[in-house]
Amino acid sequence: MKVLAVLFLASLVSAKHEVYSGWKSYYVNPSTQEQLASLGQLIPYLELDFISYASVNRPGVVLVKPYHQEKFIKFLEEENIDHWVHSEDVKESLDIDDAIIEEINQKESKFNGVRIPYNNYQPLEVIYQYIDMIAEKYPEVATLVTPANSFGGIPIKYLKISKNKFQGNKPVIIIDAAMHAREWITPPTVTYAIHKLVENVTEPDLLENFDWILLPVANPDGYKYSFEKERFWRKTRSTDQHPTSRLCPGVDGNRNFNFVWNTIGTSNNPCSDIYAGARPHSEIEVRVVENIITEHLDNALMYLTMHSFGSYILYPWGHDGSLPPNAFALHLVGVEMADAITNVQLPNFPKYRVGNAVTTLGYPASGAAEDYAHMRGVPLSYTYELPGLRSGFQGFHLDPRYIRQVSEETWIGIVAGVRRSLQFASNK
Repeated sequence: MKVLAVLFLASLVSAKHEVYSGWKSYYVNPSTQEQLASLGQLIPYLELDFISYASVNRPGVVLVKPYHQEKFIKFLEEENIDHWVHSEDVKESLDIDDAIIEEINQKESKFNGVRIPYNNYQPLEVIYQYIDMIAEKYPEVATLVTPANSFGGIPIKYLKISKNKFQGNKPVIIIDAAMHAREWITPPTVTYAIHKLVENVTEPDLLENFDWILLPVANPDGYKYSFEKERFWRKTRSTDQHPTSRLCPGVDGNRNFNFVWNTIGTSNNPCSDIYAGARPHSEIEVRVVENIITEHLDNALMYLTMHSFGSYILYPWGHDGSLPPNAFALHLVGVEMADAITNVQLPNFPKYRVGNAVTTLGYPASGAAEDYAHMRGVPLSYTYELPGLRSGFQGFHLDPRYIRQVSEETWIGIVAGVRRSLQFASNK
């Protein structure tokens, strides 16, 4: 009966995802570092879109447009890369996702008092209502900051959380999410961190010993657009970067930071999902993150940027695979976070892998936030690739019932990593 209800709702929303008609998604499972690298090199030529990154002997999920599917399969067969279909019809899977989300929305609308959901994805308006409420209700520890509006005019909001209003020279932890608009699982991990630091404080040492900057949605234009128009929209929504930007708006915010900008793993084509922009820091959304790092550079100890999917904790350098001088500390703290998550995660989630971004994923990319923060002097800088994605035919993305689990386990990982980071605070 429930399946029939979901399918009926799916039929009502089916027109929304017409842009993805004919698209397929595939699992790819490279067994060697060479196969992994060859997949990375293929990305710009066949416009491959890795929704979940592969690593050696760990499958990833890649979206392939209809006119590239034959060439893609031929390449995989020639390279002897193990592969199988993830979704035969991406549009239909997205329709089912929407129906499941709408069914939850209809149920939740009958109840009052739930400020922010962890059994469903969180729209921008709900997130902003929540952080507004936190700042109003807990002014002694939470300060709302609105440093700028997005390109489209939406306020970019974040919270400063501190017991002494950032006056005590404590180490600062910076966390952002949703720079890539479509990565809906990432904001709940930040709003949950806010909840644990302010409303349900079970780790008081994290407020005693640290100050926090929490930016739940770095790219509000793109995030809102991905809810309303194109589910896989990744970029910002700016239209001032190229003569064709009105036709192909937006810049990949995680290729726009001023660190060996636009040299590898990027595109000069504004229609590409990895378009680096006309210049570094062209996007106001990126400049907000840059300014946070700059403002707190003297005390910034850890920077986490939340992405999805794959279950990885990645550290610099992401443009060439070389290691920074404090690679041992980066790896040690990364493993501490991963192990803490492993202890509480569900058995159907893959265990986190920790490592250098290039050697782990096989795909170098310049202009990334994690590299920029580390280059500026933040000792412990990481990209989280959160777990997700369905396997099978019921929908495409992570089932909303797992959002709370991902949020809770991610917080447990953050707690472990932040506590261990104190060991390296003296190096600032």
